[in-house]
Amino acid sequence: MFLISIYDPITSLIPAVPLPVAILVRLAISLVIAAIVGCERSSKRHSAGLRTFILICVASTIAMMIDLTLIGNTDCRIPLLSAITILSTAMLSGNSILFSSKNQIKGLTTSAGLWSCSIIGLTIGAGLYTLTLISSVALLFILAVLPRLERYLKNRSNHFEFHLELKNKSNLQDFVTTIRKLGLRIDDIESNPAYVGSGLSVYSVTITISSSELKKYKSHVEIIEALASLDYVNHIEEMQ
Repeated sequence: MFLISIYDPITSLIPAVPLPVAILVRLAISLVIAAIVGCERSSKRHSAGLRTFILICVASTIAMMIDLTLIGNTDCRIPLLSAITILSTAMLSGNSILFSSKNQIKGLTTSAGLWSCSIIGLTIGAGLYTLTLISSVALLFILAVLPRLERYLKNRSNHFEFHLELKNKSNLQDFVTTIRKLGLRIDDIESNPAYVGSGLSVYSVTITISSSELKKYKSHVEIIEALASLDYVNHIEEMQ
């Protein structure tokens, strides 16, 4: 029988059921919650999707159920399997973080989402359904709703970084001059070695909007569109 030492309102409302049924219920809850989070990630074409989230969450649920059984029936008092599962998930999710050729970090949010889903799996395995419900809603809110706010705040920030491809290295001075005329301050320009031999001059540029007029009326999107219209700019896009 599972050992639950923390009072949980939802758990207290559930009548006692045979052990096999309790196991199936917790696995089902784990599968459903992970599937919802996984679908959200898959819909945005992230590296870790539906199956990955389900496997992580279900594995964590099983690990916690085994730990609670061992704690309740043996002298073991440490949830070793749960700890190992969390560490393993951290290592696995860390491998999903990639650096693109544009010096952008990819997969960081998905990695954190996998780790969070693993912890939610532990709460399910422990029978802490109230905590599970609140945590799952919070995780979905963070992944599905907050990106819109994050994009808005980034688009209105006075500081941003973009990937710049010039048709020729000699155009860099013209670009710097244009930037300054627009009321933008260049904080850093870094040449991108990934494009050596491509015929293009590629840079990662960090700028600050120093003009009060630009701060008031211009968003990052509008500034990028204006810079993209320059004849010697082959491609430009903001780094996320």
